[in-house]
Amino acid sequence: MTDTTITVQGRFSAFYPAERATVEVSVHHEASKRQPAFDATVAAADVVRDNIVALHDSTAGPITWWSSENVQVWNEKPWNNEGKQLPPVFHARVGFTAKFSDFTALARWIESVSSVDSVSVGSIDWALTEARTTAVTAEVRSRAVKDAVSKASVYAQSIGLGTVTAVAIADPGMLGDQVHGGGTPEAAFMRAKSLGGVGGADGSEPSLSLKPEDIEVSAVVDARFVAR
Repeated sequence: MTDTTITVQGRFSAFYPAERATVEVSVHHEASKRQPAFDATVAAADVVRDNIVALHDSTAGPITWWSSENVQVWNEKPWNNEGKQLPPVFHARVGFTAKFSDFTALARWIESVSSVDSVSVGSIDWALTEARTTAVTAEVRSRAVKDAVSKASVYAQSIGLGTVTAVAIADPGMLGDQVHGGGTPEAAFMRAKSLGGVGGADGSEPSLSLKPEDIEVSAVVDARFVAR
């Protein structure tokens, strides 16, 4: 009997609770002269840096990693609504990035640094730890392969054939059959960026209550089988 070739695409997605949060904070001052803008930015940046260092512990957290930029200074010459160029305005900025393992501590820290003059909190990037990412990626890829096997088996049974045997498994598009149809290559990680809402009023929780969304991990594989 001639073998029948079946080529399919397997998919699997799963959601996992966020384990890490990376937050970006910037300090920005502007003034009519360079030095005041620089001095004010450095002073505020020192406060933010001290708050970060006090919470930093690469193993225990709540801040497991952080970095800061050098002070950036620039000027611009604005125009008024009559088309007249105004005196220059000097800007100074310092950016910080910190990774938290404790989201309650993160909420309290955001409240603290937000009270510092000219400090702004940017987006929060929710993620899994590296170890967890490795584990769940292996799991979803395995499940995507099983999905491909299941799909091929259904196709084979629908035309009166029995067992299917895999002869090729590849990342999307690598079998050369264009079966992926624009699917997501390998594993994709989708991270939500939000600051959440308001916490309880009894004082037991910070007023800023972070609500991280689950992390979606998905995998797509192309596979070729023969059925008899």
